[in-house]
Amino acid sequence: MDISYSSILKGLLGVPIGLEEFSIKRVFIDSLMNESLAGLQVIPKSDLHNHAGRGGTIRYIGEWANVNIQPPVEPFQSLHGMQSWFVENVKRHCPGIQGYLKRIEASFVQAAEDHIEKLALSFGIDEMDYLGGMEPFMQIMDDFHRRFAPQTRFLPELALDRACNVDEVYERLDAIFAWRWFRSIDICCDEFAQPITSFKSIYRAANAAGLVLKAHVGEFGTADDVMEAVEELELKEVHHGIASARSPQIMRWLSDHHIQLNVCPTSNIMLGVAENYGSHPIRKLFDYGVPVTINTDDLLIFNQSVSQEYMNLYKSGLMTPEELNDIRLTGLGE
Repeated sequence: MDISYSSILKGLLGVPIGLEEFSIKRVFIDSLMNESLAGLQVIPKSDLHNHAGRGGTIRYIGEWANVNIQPPVEPFQSLHGMQSWFVENVKRHCPGIQGYLKRIEASFVQAAEDHIEKLALSFGIDEMDYLGGMEPFMQIMDDFHRRFAPQTRFLPELALDRACNVDEVYERLDAIFAWRWFRSIDICCDEFAQPITSFKSIYRAANAAGLVLKAHVGEFGTADDVMEAVEELELKEVHHGIASARSPQIMRWLSDHHIQLNVCPTSNIMLGVAENYGSHPIRKLFDYGVPVTINTDDLLIFNQSVSQEYMNLYKSGLMTPEELNDIRLTGLGE
């Protein structure tokens, strides 16, 4: 039987299963107002923008590797700088297949600890090849899910490098999609590596296979880049997309067409595309009615859980507890 975190929490509160979200909402709001991170952690949430090999905590990896890993304290100058920090401070402590699998394990452990009810973890084709092909790869990931986060709804996402050879990827899609394991598709890494239109054939195939269409866009680019990607690839969701806040017209269009932006506040600050929590563009996007969610991106780097992201936005004065609960429900699809 599939038992969700919502059901468990309602039972603990003495609320009949199926009752409205009032009691959970009350706990969520009170936890924010009392600045209780422990209270937030028991509330069902989503994490819809999470790179699997970077989705755990520094603490978990540090304890396993018997090292003290300190999080970064200054914003990175670029994605390259972020990657260099990750390799030097995290990845070198968990090398090889064993280290890779420990980082994946950490992602599921963190999801359970933070009561993530919907978890979209993204994986690259190179990760499937690394573990011997699609079948063993799926078996390993599904086993992690069952062992460490059985109450989380696991939504695997296929992530393509923006700089990839599109023709080579396209040739492999039938074999990958035939397993019907991936639930969504994404394009990530360097937003300017090649035109978004290069991926139209891939996204047509993904749409035919029933995947939710997503892409990283509008993190470093423009509002027009977001609009182009959504229209050309027929996206349902955008990872980041915060550049949309510079265009009232595009925000209205995204709102009218119910295009969801999966926003990662700490990631945006640490990569220099947002100044701080108190001025983050999620405020403007929310005010224009754009569906937004709150996510971690690369937790092993940015060191902020989903619960901490909610707390950061509340403590900065950017959003009210009620508004943040609305965002939480958007992520859960409620």
